[in-house]
Amino acid sequence: MIIDLHIHSNISDGVLSPKEVIDEADKNGVSLISITDHDTIDSYTPELFSYAKSKKIKIIPGVEISSKNEKAGIHVLGYNFDLENKEFRETLFKIRNSRHEYLHNVSKKLSKLGYLVNVEKLDKIDSVTKAHIALDIVENEKNREKFILDFGHIPNKGEFIESIMNENCPAYVIKKTLTPKEVANVIRKAGGRVVLAHPVAYVHEDNFTDEDILKLVKEMKPDGIEANYLFVDTDGKIIDETDKWNKFAKENNLFVTVGTDFHRKEGVYKEIGFVNTDFKLEDEDIEKIIRNISL
Repeated sequence: MIIDLHIHSNISDGVLSPKEVIDEADKNGVSLISITDHDTIDSYTPELFSYAKSKKIKIIPGVEISSKNEKAGIHVLGYNFDLENKEFRETLFKIRNSRHEYLHNVSKKLSKLGYLVNVEKLDKIDSVTKAHIALDIVENEKNREKFILDFGHIPNKGEFIESIMNENCPAYVIKKTLTPKEVANVIRKAGGRVVLAHPVAYVHEDNFTDEDILKLVKEMKPDGIEANYLFVDTDGKIIDETDKWNKFAKENNLFVTVGTDFHRKEGVYKEIGFVNTDFKLEDEDIEKIIRNISL
């Protein structure tokens, strides 16, 4: 049995449509998925559920919501919430609006640095992300000379984000957002389960210590953490700390989830269901995850 509870579609910053995500999951032998687009649940239509059913794939509603604490941006996963909850939908709408405000502000800084940004095109993306912006820039041939000057090569989107757009970088812009605790409360009010996304990423991207993660958990009080997650650094190296984070979860009375964070088929990045990796969970562990996420 294979499940994947962290997948992005082109409703946010993935490349596959929600139906194409179902097709890919079906091809990879995945029996249960969650599409966790950034700050939007627009992929969840009656047609999608019907299509998934025709492919014998179960869907658990999911979302990945942006938040920020005093140290870095934190992503909070919500599962099995009420898709029609008015307050939940209104909160997501406000967060998406702040994304467009961020787009315009960061584009001004990027332009001053000498990078060309297709703001008009990006502004049409409902849930525009840093990844959308970075990808637009690195794929623009007009930025090639600037990249050679600044990097000595053409960076990938991850390297560009970490070198130019993140905190303490030349094009850093503070984005209006909620705290992890506030996001967790919004998910709970909608009847959902709260999961701290990829703690391994905060350690390797944002220099969080284990104590920082523990403090974050105590503040937001999630139901679980995404312990079963393979992190890919900017050099394309896969970092597997799943044992560490499963142990952390057990010590702190948290359940665990599993997700690839799939956006596109690209290099060493994980494909839906981890089918291009050696990573696999035992059936009993998968069954436990499904029980916990479905409560």
